[in-house]
Amino acid sequence: MAIRVGIIGYGNLAKGVESEIRKNKDMELKGIFTRRDPSSIKIKTDGVRVYSVESLVGMKSYFDVMIICGGSATDLPRQTREYAKHFNVIDSFDTHAKIPEHFKAVDESAKEANKVAVISCGWDPGMFSLNRLYGNCILTEGEDYTFWGKGVSQGHSDAIRRVPGVKNGKQYTIPVPEALERVRAGEAPELTTREKHTRECFVVAEEGADKAQIEKNIKEMPNYFADYDTTVHFISEEEFLRDHSRINHGGFVIRSGRTGFDNENKHVIEYSLKLDSNPEFTASVLIAYARAAYRLEQKGDFGCKTVFDIAPALLSPLSGEELRATML
Repeated sequence: MAIRVGIIGYGNLAKGVESEIRKNKDMELKGIFTRRDPSSIKIKTDGVRVYSVESLVGMKSYFDVMIICGGSATDLPRQTREYAKHFNVIDSFDTHAKIPEHFKAVDESAKEANKVAVISCGWDPGMFSLNRLYGNCILTEGEDYTFWGKGVSQGHSDAIRRVPGVKNGKQYTIPVPEALERVRAGEAPELTTREKHTRECFVVAEEGADKAQIEKNIKEMPNYFADYDTTVHFISEEEFLRDHSRINHGGFVIRSGRTGFDNENKHVIEYSLKLDSNPEFTASVLIAYARAAYRLEQKGDFGCKTVFDIAPALLSPLSGEELRATML
């Protein structure tokens, strides 16, 4: 029987889940839940209904896993904790500094309900996290470097749009080229947050809004912009739609280290992503971990998990025998 999946929310990430879940033959999209009027939501999957989020808990017997597609700033800290009391859940919570407290809150809910919750899935946190861990385990003496971009950060863009007076906004993270090249050359430089990236914001302000105050609120936002050189551009809605409609992203995880009795040999491990669609790639990660969450529940392994806790084989629709024969 196919794993029955529901989606909470219907923004860019949820649309990515809808588009990509069709490629997973062992999974079936059974419903989408929204805070908006369900009749106003037009989806592309025939036979799947859109429901009010208020009806969600009453339908828990119809779903095996819920993929929560809210924003990290205000939605996920509340939603994941609450819905883990009723469903196996997956989220893409990406405020790195707050992951430990988010984990603790969700773990309590999931364990009490005998459910599985997988948090902070995506590519960072997520795939990048795994590669940082692998690099540290292999090159025990060395330095870690993570570069994001150039591309659109969904979480940071969402944070901009929540600033009072902002009608629309998008944020690009840009690696500092000189820093990236020094790391790739194995120099192992000490780099501050500000030396590694810049952030560029494009904002459509509401009519009559205080642009100086908007810029100040963005640049001083903790965990998002305060530690970076940030540029804020105010543009028209027409320019925004014309030039900033794509949601591309990517980045690099690099571990630079040395081996040998005198540390005479230099090594660089690099994992990179180049994404045409940030939400569709993130959605693909969420879907794979939804499969793992379902399997963990079947084993009775309840509670909150991160990508560190889940064996790679649980992500694949293939059996262990098939994986050993084709990928090992």
